[in-house]
Amino acid sequence: MADQVRDGADRSGGAVRVLLADDEEMIRHGVRLILRHADGIEVVGEAANGAEAVALAAEHRPDVALVDIRMPVLDGLAAIEPLLALDPAPQVVMLTTFGDEENVTRALRAGATGFLLKDEGPQELISAVRAAAAGDAVLSPGVTGAVIQRMLRGAAPADTGARADASGGQRLAQLTGREREVLALLGEGLSNVDIGRRLGIGVGTVKTHVGAILEKTGSGSRVQAAVLAHRVGLVG
Repeated sequence: MADQVRDGADRSGGAVRVLLADDEEMIRHGVRLILRHADGIEVVGEAANGAEAVALAAEHRPDVALVDIRMPVLDGLAAIEPLLALDPAPQVVMLTTFGDEENVTRALRAGATGFLLKDEGPQELISAVRAAAAGDAVLSPGVTGAVIQRMLRGAAPADTGARADASGGQRLAQLTGREREVLALLGEGLSNVDIGRRLGIGVGTVKTHVGAILEKTGSGSRVQAAVLAHRVGLVG
């Protein structure tokens, strides 16, 4: 099993607990060094494959799991379901490279919080971990557009996480005017903080609206709600 980091991180202390899963040791080493120098973030475990990631997540209960899509034994895609079945479940962020849109799309449909390019800079990585821990979608701008377009072309409305027995217009009709505004901004890939700034409301209020949107539209994640926003024409 890959090196385990036992640093005594405590959820009650407020630190964001992170699990790293990548079969490339140099990638894990680089990510670990960046996160260990960030305030309020603790690396609680490292795994070289998906099976190790699930076992370590069950043991250490991370807030965020950074998981490589391509790994031996059990790949990142196959690890999503058992990771999300944990109680409490971590926010799962997939690590990927350019040109891997198909697998990223599959990961998002499986319930991953989002995706992060492996060559993102240190500050982008730190911000992504904090955003995921706060419940925001983590979407690297470099491939977001391609992934959403693939999901839009993909298949039936049910694949977006929305209820299959209602049309996009019917789902949209269930939302208040403010919720539609928030949904449109989700479609643009904005975080809760950015949505709050754009609309002049607090982050807590944004979270309430996002929760209502997910429930009313039957979307399984913010990313799936963003795809819905594109489907119904809220995003140009």
